[in-house]
Amino acid sequence: MVTVDDVRRLREQTGAGVMDAKRALDEAGGNFDKAKGILREKGIASAAKRSDRETGQGVVESYIHGQGRIGALVELQCETDFVARTDTFRALARDIAMQVAAMNPLALTAEEVPADAVGDPKSNALLSQSFIKDSGRTIEQLILDVIAQTGENIRVARYSRFELGQS
Repeated sequence: MVTVDDVRRLREQTGAGVMDAKRALDEAGGNFDKAKGILREKGIASAAKRSDRETGQGVVESYIHGQGRIGALVELQCETDFVARTDTFRALARDIAMQVAAMNPLALTAEEVPADAVGDPKSNALLSQSFIKDSGRTIEQLILDVIAQTGENIRVARYSRFELGQS
């Protein structure tokens, strides 16, 4: 039996609506982790439907690390200024800027990584890198989760990383 506390906890962790959380828990037979997976799959499916929508709003977020020795700027775009002002969207932008500062990706996608780059193209591409705060998820999955929460298309438009003494 699905309890109100289970629905509340699932909503807090996923940002899903009340009925979506309840349906996912019912479908998962009360299994919390399975319900999260169901919501994630539904979010990915709905994100694919939104991928062609224009993203003309967003934020430019910065992250400075190492007592000012490393910095990153990220332009994260969404469809409306309403979503761009939400804490969820701003936190995503901050996490991506932190990822850029820490991991120094060479390109946004694996296909864009230069052929002469050292290492695996997936590990050199921002979207396919493991998230530094949760190695079980990629940056792309992080973005898809926020797309599912906000109902809007979100994309990384561009990013840049600066390190003192590097050109």
